[in-house]
Amino acid sequence: MEKIIVYLDDAEYAQQQLAPMLAARTGRAGGVNTHWVLVACAPRMTRRISKWVSHSARENWRAKWSEKLFAAVTPQLRADGDEVTMELAKGPLCDLSSQLVGKHGACRILDARRPKFGHPMEPVTEDQRAATGAKWEVPGAVAGLGAMLVLAAE
Repeated sequence: MEKIIVYLDDAEYAQQQLAPMLAARTGRAGGVNTHWVLVACAPRMTRRISKWVSHSARENWRAKWSEKLFAAVTPQLRADGDEVTMELAKGPLCDLSSQLVGKHGACRILDARRPKFGHPMEPVTEDQRAATGAKWEVPGAVAGLGAMLVLAAE
């Protein structure tokens, strides 16, 4: 049985990322099933939200948010009789990845989280951590100034 850990935070984007894998899976012969381990990465809340919302209310919101996300993604994964395990990410994702690999054995890891411009994404493995440090990001003010100069030149 093939095991795949999928980190996701947006159902529509994750379905787009999983579509090629699901199409390849339907073409496989021999009835090999896949065990999907879905890990929901809830959006970050601001530091100051604790002033207005209790810890238990935040945890309840995260649980409801993840249930909604899983309800949108799991039907297409279970369509061919595959097994689906659902987790809610708490803490650093690299640590969670090592725990899940230790628990489930050899797994493929897929990062299907929607990228957000200007917000660096937390790496899900140690290998990814080394690769993300080399990116160059353009601050919004510099990009806006460049666009203004291009428009003024025309």
